[in-house]
Amino acid sequence: MRVAQYRLPKTEGDNEDASLVIYYFGAAQGGTTQANVDRWIGQMQQPDGSASKDKARTENLTINGLRVTTVDVTGTYTAEMSPGSGDRHNNSDYRLRAAVIETPKGNYFVKLVGPVKTIARWDQSFKDYLNSFEFK
Repeated sequence: MRVAQYRLPKTEGDNEDASLVIYYFGAAQGGTTQANVDRWIGQMQQPDGSASKDKARTENLTINGLRVTTVDVTGTYTAEMSPGSGDRHNNSDYRLRAAVIETPKGNYFVKLVGPVKTIARWDQSFKDYLNSFEFK
């Protein structure tokens, strides 16, 4: 299911690198676009206790004929460290950028997460990467 994983070097002042992972589960697998967007938003907690869904920015795009839905949210990253482990991240001042790319052979899921400053450093590269997707 994990097609590729990249480490994006941290920005000066940050303690950790960012992680970019691309997932593909197969045709009609991996859940709906909205279910994934909701799950990603749910992986972020807000320091003031407000709902992350109220702070998240989503966008629907068409890139090279493919429907793409993106999400961008900051806060404390609390996703499970590995599926089913029960152990969770607790990384404050993090940003999650993710996308669902809908193709005729199934959805691809792209997730970028890391410290806010590091993600800001890689944000344009992330956008350029999404804009490079084509289905052949």
